[in-house]
Amino acid sequence: MRILFISHAFNSLTQRLFVELREAGHEVTIEFDINAAVSLEAVELFQPDLIIAPFLKRAIAAAIWTQHTCLIVHPGIRGDRGPSALDWAILNQESQWGVTVLQANAEMDGGDIWASVEFDMPNTSKAGLYHNEVTQAATEAVLLAVTRFESGHFKPEPLDYSSRTVSGQLRPLMRQSERSIHWQQDGTQTVLRKIRCADGFPGVADYLSHRELFLYDGHPEKTLRGEPGELIARCGTAVCRATTDGAVWIGHLRDKAAKHPFKLPASSILGAEFETLPEIPADANSGYRDIWYEQEAEVGYLHFPFYNGAMGTQQCQRLRREYIKACGRDTKIIVLMGGPDYWSNGMHLNLIEASESAADASWENINAINDLALEIINTDNQLTIAALQGNAGAGGVFLARAADRVWARKGILMNPHYKDMGNLYGSEYWTYLLERYAGKENAARITRARLPMGTTEACTLRLIDNAFNHNPTSFVTELKQKARSLTMDSDFPAILQQKLKQRLTDEALKPLQQYREEELARMRLNFYGFDPSYHVARYNFVYKVAKSRTPLTIAAHRRTMRQTIKNRQ
Repeated sequence: MRILFISHAFNSLTQRLFVELREAGHEVTIEFDINAAVSLEAVELFQPDLIIAPFLKRAIAAAIWTQHTCLIVHPGIRGDRGPSALDWAILNQESQWGVTVLQANAEMDGGDIWASVEFDMPNTSKAGLYHNEVTQAATEAVLLAVTRFESGHFKPEPLDYSSRTVSGQLRPLMRQSERSIHWQQDGTQTVLRKIRCADGFPGVADYLSHRELFLYDGHPEKTLRGEPGELIARCGTAVCRATTDGAVWIGHLRDKAAKHPFKLPASSILGAEFETLPEIPADANSGYRDIWYEQEAEVGYLHFPFYNGAMGTQQCQRLRREYIKACGRDTKIIVLMGGPDYWSNGMHLNLIEASESAADASWENINAINDLALEIINTDNQLTIAALQGNAGAGGVFLARAADRVWARKGILMNPHYKDMGNLYGSEYWTYLLERYAGKENAARITRARLPMGTTEACTLRLIDNAFNHNPTSFVTELKQKARSLTMDSDFPAILQQKLKQRLTDEALKPLQQYREEELARMRLNFYGFDPSYHVARYNFVYKVAKSRTPLTIAAHRRTMRQTIKNRQ
């Protein structure tokens, strides 16, 4: 079928549905919902069989839904309506939640139901919930709805609040007053729910350091105590604040009145006041942990759930040090776990944007990532596995490929390209790694594309080696079973020996240092050259500047229109 997406942005859910529907054999194109006239033009150009709205912030124009079947993807259970579905679900501690695909009509979120999939609510942030459970449920629901639409026989179910299957309700936009933290009354779990239901966007407005700041990235503290509302400690770049029955760690803040009004580590926002707080180390019982190591038998697991997958210079340096320590332990395999929401998205663009010199900060960041990649490539005593629990983008994809094996959870997304960030050339030794693992032809195909890639395509192109299990928890369980089995394989010594032999052969043909110098020569032009494209693209990304048009890479209907105009000329 010809399917048109009308979406506010090409976010992670939209990308996942785009990949899944194309793999199912459908012709899919996307139009950003810039205004009603643009959306109408897209409909006229493409003449779709079906329209899907995966992510909208306003209603579809009546001129569209009255003439075409339009399916809305709503992140709520049957009967749930309103723009803050996930916020309310987290704040109200719902035990079950879901995604409903309904038909657009004159009543917002009130149309006939085409499909609905429910799931058990995890104890996580709104962003984590959206990236994992919501995205998986939405994929299942949309694929079911599309199959039903294709059949031509299915009749969608009218929304009926008297039905036993309908338990949702209409809820308003959640305002800051409903999220507001009362530090003299709220316990740790209440504070965490309020922060988590606003994580990603819009954050929880609060007063800290004598000014209004927005709180993000909340985690429980197990042992520290203090006067409710007081800042009591620091760990890494996070700050600890006491509650009535314990304390919480706040990893990121936003000051909308500051020179840099976007999310940054708490240390960057609080400045001198942060340094006056007592510093504690992170361990299993206390502190803000964004890097930790655990070992099971002969397998070491290195976790680094960096916020939004961004890896700043200092984070890369700390991770490299912990990786070197891990290599010194008595193990056969080291598994690089990343985090449950993201494995890595490469450079930390927010920190770069907030630096005194964006060019210098970019240069330091890419070299720090390269130093980490080099350690992974040159590991000679262990086999290395990159375990992609969550999505990976840009340099994060190639950092993963630095490992001997890349195993991914089914359904995660990869964006193995830099071009959309101002035609960045990229580094992380990708010019060596892609040909080494994917082959020359596949490497060219991967680097030319500017589209998200699912695990099926990534396996076919040998960008990754294996993909299994959609469920995040089950993925980790199966991963550990596979890693443990590999250590007991009688061929393991031969596998390790072959790895060392291949590395020596490759180094003799062309040293890694030469790959690095060639890549960085191109990146130096991106950072310091006359073309400002990278700096403009980074600014637009960090400040969330709305797109004025849909990129042609995803708007196939507009590529066709442009080609038609050229042919006429």
